[in-house]
Amino acid sequence: MCLMKIIELAKQTGTELEGDADLEIDGAAGLDIAAPGQVTFLANPRYTSQVETTKASAIFVGAGVEVRPELAVLRARDPYLAYTRALRLFYPEPEFEPFIHPTAVIDETAQVAQDVWIGAHVFIGREARIGSQVRIHPNVTIYDGVHVGANSVIHSGVSIREGSELGARVVVYNNAVIGCDGFGYAKDEEGHWLKIPQAGRVVLEDDVEVGAGTTIDRASVGETRIARGVKIDNLVQVGHSCTVGEDTLLCGQVGLAGSTHVGRRVILAGQVGVGGHVKIGDDAVLMAKAGVFYDVPAGKVLSGGIPAFEHRESLRAMAAIRKLPEMARTLRTLEARLKTLENPVDENSA
Repeated sequence: MCLMKIIELAKQTGTELEGDADLEIDGAAGLDIAAPGQVTFLANPRYTSQVETTKASAIFVGAGVEVRPELAVLRARDPYLAYTRALRLFYPEPEFEPFIHPTAVIDETAQVAQDVWIGAHVFIGREARIGSQVRIHPNVTIYDGVHVGANSVIHSGVSIREGSELGARVVVYNNAVIGCDGFGYAKDEEGHWLKIPQAGRVVLEDDVEVGAGTTIDRASVGETRIARGVKIDNLVQVGHSCTVGEDTLLCGQVGLAGSTHVGRRVILAGQVGVGGHVKIGDDAVLMAKAGVFYDVPAGKVLSGGIPAFEHRESLRAMAAIRKLPEMARTLRTLEARLKTLENPVDENSA
């Protein structure tokens, strides 16, 4: 268990302490589950009421936020970021001793650093290169010519296809497939599908994370490239010849068709679908279930639907949808009045 004085925690998280500098902190947790001796955080005002009942000893809060006096306060510009840094301090990645399981099969032409950890039934193909401090968990298959950079972690069940290149500190979670054949076919004269050879590769730059069950296809020629710092959630499909810019987030069940180009710091929320050969500009945000088959300008925020449209317009549309039953009743009333005006009752004939 990691134990540190709160003054040291303040220094390492870039926050200002208000309280007893000698208070000892041994962990971090959310407001509802934090225990005495732990630090928690308040970033969303909707959880303010939980500050009164939390059992934590300290809390990260923003400027101007007041809490009960028995809580030590760590003032942060971004409480959630400070809390994240605290979690990394208290729960660091486990250390390991170099080890290669006797059931691992490693081709004699592969270059494997001396300080790696390789689990049971791992296969490493010809001329593959495995860097320093890499951890490869059981039942991983690494094809010929793959390069895995230093301090990367490959979890069980992953397949990394031939020629793929992974940078330093890359994490690939369970059962992901890196470098699968792209989905490319041409129709011949008789209407049959002819497979297009997929001779390219996949490149994952430094600090990329790839979620469980995700597939990233290699290009037919050239490469599919995922830039530095990209974080990809579970069950994401990245098609052949795509590029994804630095620090972009691809959330669960996102699908990118072939030759999609996604800019830097983009956020694609859950189940976003992007048509082929589309360009998405830097800092764009596509809300959950948005579908686009046209270029998206930098900084644009689009909401769900097919096709997706500008977020403010979608909010107005959703507000209007809630009023539809009332509008329908009003319309029926107006239609009845109009019918009466068009067909007045003849009192003399009655």
